[in-house]
Amino acid sequence: MNRDEAKMATSRLLDVMDKLRAECPWDREQTFDSLRNNTIEETYELADAITDKNMEGIKEELGDLLLHVVFYSKLGEEAGAFNYTDVANGVCDKLIYRHPHVYGDIHADTPEEVKQNWEALKLRKKNRKSGALGGVPVSLPAMVKSFRIGEKAAATGFDWEKREDVWAKVKEELMEVDAELDAKDQERLTDEMGDLFFALINACRLYGIDPEGALERTNKKFIRRFNHVELRAEEQGKTLRDMTLQEMDSYWDEAKAMERQQTDNK
Repeated sequence: MNRDEAKMATSRLLDVMDKLRAECPWDREQTFDSLRNNTIEETYELADAITDKNMEGIKEELGDLLLHVVFYSKLGEEAGAFNYTDVANGVCDKLIYRHPHVYGDIHADTPEEVKQNWEALKLRKKNRKSGALGGVPVSLPAMVKSFRIGEKAAATGFDWEKREDVWAKVKEELMEVDAELDAKDQERLTDEMGDLFFALINACRLYGIDPEGALERTNKKFIRRFNHVELRAEEQGKTLRDMTLQEMDSYWDEAKAMERQQTDNK
């Protein structure tokens, strides 16, 4: 990357933002609150592009998110609270502070040690009254929030001694769900289902698996196989409602076999 070109591109984007804010009716009326949902949507669009390994899409969505960073910075500048320079310098200062093994005399030879230092420094910097979990954003999706809660709790030493021990907790929660199935108490069943999900997400964390990514892979796998079943039904002039469950299962297994064959041929 050419640094001079990067500086020029950044300056150009800031100039474009200034002009849009001054002359575009839509841009002029935007606020922090009005942009919030758009920012969340853009983040998910970036996540989709990453999942699809679409490099052109990643580039485009990163640009959209960068626009939001510049937009919020402009709003902050107009409010007299902060500007783009403050934002950029702030994240630089944070990165330097949280990488003492690079910028200081702390040793961290593994990614795990780096992460432990990061969480410890983050907790020290935050308001101590909020506690170790106070930095978890309230607006995070529940699955991501559970994962971060587990990470932050583990950083304090509150974790299983061996990762294999988490499965006893998963089994315990599964038994508690089973016990509530016949009780017909929807509130308690909901609580136990939540506990089971939380235990499974912790299992993912301990085994280095992103639960959101794992579930999305399963979602896509289900959609592919279901689409195959629908296609096979259409080839016979039927709808799924015209088919027996056994017929649908047969085509489902056919889709699974085709996927395995494609994997073996790679």
